[in-house]
Amino acid sequence: MTADTQDADRSFTHTRVIDAPREQVLAAFTDAARLERWWGPAGFRSSTQHFDARPGGRWQVTLHGPDGSDYPNEYVFLELGVERVVIDHPSATHHFVLTVGLHDDDGRTRVVWHQCFDTAEEKARVAHFVESANEQNLDRLTDEVIGAR
Repeated sequence: MTADTQDADRSFTHTRVIDAPREQVLAAFTDAARLERWWGPAGFRSSTQHFDARPGGRWQVTLHGPDGSDYPNEYVFLELGVERVVIDHPSATHHFVLTVGLHDDDGRTRVVWHQCFDTAEEKARVAHFVESANEQNLDRLTDEVIGAR
């Protein structure tokens, strides 16, 4: 049984194939300016206050919504490698761990975006927003990677 099936009641999994090698996809996570350009749902922009891209490093960022609302966030990089990126979002309001698998697919990268919340109830509470937001994040990641070539 994989982690995806073990925690399905409290997680979302999205998959995308990006026409670029894994190293190029990873670079979109490890460069603050690039991450800032694509992180967040469509219509959002972000500004970084602190960025330390290494295991145990923190990223403090404010997401600016299209309605003018600001959403301060803090993330902790648990793992940053060519095969996977793991990011903890230690929020008291909606804690999650995001595991992004980077799988070689004949020179392309199959990205598996797995966002796991603490409880099934928390997943249900945010599902109306998170499911489409994750797809939008993957759209923006794809655009960033392809545009940087």
